[in-house]
Amino acid sequence: MKILDKIKSKVTYTNLVILIAGILIGWLIFGGNQKPSENLAADHTLEDHEAGQVWTCSMHPQIREDGPGKCPICGMDLVPVEMDETDLDEEVSQFTVKLSNAAIKIAEVSTTVIERKAPYNEIYLPGKVMPDERRISQLTSRFAGRIEKLSVNFTGQKVREGQVLAKIYSPELVTAQKELFEAVKYKESNPRYYEASRQKLKLWSLTEQQINNIEEAGEVEFYFDVLSPISGTITIRHVTLGDYVKEGSLLFEVMDLSHIWVVFDAYESDLPWIKLRDKINFTIKSIPGRKFDATITFIDPVINRQTRVAGVRAELNNPRDILKPQMLASGILITMLPGSSDDELVIPKSAILWTGKKAIVYVMTDINNNLFQYREIELGAEAGNYYVVTNGLSEGEKVATNGVFKIDAAAQLQGKQSMMNPEGGKSSTPHQHGEMKNDMEEEIKIPLRKETTGSAQGEKVIVDEKFKVQLTNFYKSQLQLQEALVATDAAKAKLGVPVAEAALSNVDMTLVKGEMHNLWMSFHSKFREALDRIENSNEIETQRLIYADFSESLYGAIKKFGIVDETVYYKFCPMARENKGAYWLSSVEEIRNPYFGDAMLTCGANTEVIRQ
Repeated sequence: MKILDKIKSKVTYTNLVILIAGILIGWLIFGGNQKPSENLAADHTLEDHEAGQVWTCSMHPQIREDGPGKCPICGMDLVPVEMDETDLDEEVSQFTVKLSNAAIKIAEVSTTVIERKAPYNEIYLPGKVMPDERRISQLTSRFAGRIEKLSVNFTGQKVREGQVLAKIYSPELVTAQKELFEAVKYKESNPRYYEASRQKLKLWSLTEQQINNIEEAGEVEFYFDVLSPISGTITIRHVTLGDYVKEGSLLFEVMDLSHIWVVFDAYESDLPWIKLRDKINFTIKSIPGRKFDATITFIDPVINRQTRVAGVRAELNNPRDILKPQMLASGILITMLPGSSDDELVIPKSAILWTGKKAIVYVMTDINNNLFQYREIELGAEAGNYYVVTNGLSEGEKVATNGVFKIDAAAQLQGKQSMMNPEGGKSSTPHQHGEMKNDMEEEIKIPLRKETTGSAQGEKVIVDEKFKVQLTNFYKSQLQLQEALVATDAAKAKLGVPVAEAALSNVDMTLVKGEMHNLWMSFHSKFREALDRIENSNEIETQRLIYADFSESLYGAIKKFGIVDETVYYKFCPMARENKGAYWLSSVEEIRNPYFGDAMLTCGANTEVIRQ
């Protein structure tokens, strides 16, 4: 009996332990007081959410995938789409996108009121300080003789008007004086003979006072003064003490630099904006921190056949000779659109999205509900940071000028009409490099990848090997500037300019002859202008736009003249320059995009390989 009681007690204890353990495990699994059925429902909902999650690219919101991965355009990691139901409104029209207050804040959206004003353009003009040609005097010898005394010992010496520069002994003048003394005897009886003798001395640049002094003295003057006709600076000295000179020999050149010219290079596209009497501001590279003003007084009527530029001349006073001939200048001309009025409808450039030939803007139609309307507009002429609007907008309307691309991305994710999806409707078809839908497909196309030699473009030319080495060094020197753009570092990009300029200066242009010389001078001018503009800019986006033009010129030079011991990869990014696309040259096959940096580092494709 006792044994049976012990067995029952042991079984009861065991069951109790099992029961307690079961309760503990159930609490851990099902979360305390929560019912198992509720946890199952929650798990089921989580699975459904993960299964229906949409993944997109932060830079290319038109990309929509069912799971994580890489963006097929730029290679960035895809991120899950945050579906905020407050952002969606089925009652809103197909042309309008609605954003929540949180989305507006995250996208940093800002708007600008469309207004009427005078459309001004800001034109960059590289130039050079030049002497005023009307203030240059060249002194030549009017008679043969010998330099007996020289008052000017070096070029650059300052002289005054009427100052004696040299004394000349001339046997011809000695003879002419003796003839004058003889003619004085017949002054009353034969005045014509007397006047002819005086006129002969005048033709040898003797002044009336000098002739009178000789006549009154009655003695032959053996040495005659060479006088400066103007006050200025001696820029050329062709004679030394004791030199024999012939009639017509150049002795000195004197420049008056108190009033100078600055001659700017204007491209054909800039000329319609430039008018006589326009004010231009400019800086001098060697005089940092100082700005100068000048007035345009002449526009060259002929365009240079090789460089495709026309000279634009501005004039200003230079009382202390601060500005010196051949100094490089960087001019900014702010001028009104020719033929326009002070009452033109204009829109900031930052408000516009481009799809090929179409211009897209987002107009805020309801400020309380954050409604933005997709609208295609027609634009007129470019005016600095603005465009003239010819159709599609009215004065007083608000357009988004910041966060525009993010608004467009939201529109596409909501299935509304957008830049990348003009017809509306959600699309998951990714865009490939070099291919854009609709109008952009006609505008941007990447050529097939190929491999060429450095002189494959156009007619093959024979170039001195030294020149090719120097050009190759110039190409390699600009890679430092390119890396700064990849790093999105405007200050570092400016530091890369002197390195490239030094390499460009080392290219000996005398090694190419004839038409090839003229072609190189054209490339040289474009390189110099682009590098100066990059160095003068503090905006990374501006530097990148300039670098795109620089790269195309460098590609043309390398293709025409060739390279040495180098493999160059020619790359293309379809998203650069507001989806117009841009090329660049690299020494490695890896894509490192200088137009976006870390934002889209791997966006681009190799289009051509150039070898020696």
